[in-house]
Amino acid sequence: MGLKRRIRVEPEFSLAAMIDVIFLLLMFFMLTSKFVTPNALNLSLPSSSATTMASPSLAVSIDKNGIYYLDAKRTAEANLENALKSRISAMGKEPKGTTITVVAEKGTAIENVVFILDIANRLQVKTILATDPKQ
Repeated sequence: MGLKRRIRVEPEFSLAAMIDVIFLLLMFFMLTSKFVTPNALNLSLPSSSATTMASPSLAVSIDKNGIYYLDAKRTAEANLENALKSRISAMGKEPKGTTITVVAEKGTAIENVVFILDIANRLQVKTILATDPKQ
């Protein structure tokens, strides 16, 4: 009886294409991480011995003269709460899950910082106070 043997094909998987994709993703994230700046304004921050945390998506900055900036855009004191509400809703996040960074320049009056903390308390968002590490 003439039975033919079936030719078995061994499955192979080439990792070359996957390695290329992973390399391109690695390069992309390395290059874009240099463009992320936690503080676009050139403010002199007070120093602290606290550890570094991840940068949140929103930042409210105050300079020595009491001028407020929401993500490096000048915002009037009267419009700050409404601007924060609209930014949080535009991001599609829940206020309780949102964290804002308060960046106060060295020499800023504490009343200005408390004003932002009061707004954050009313909106039920978490806050982080940005500082420079001690030398």
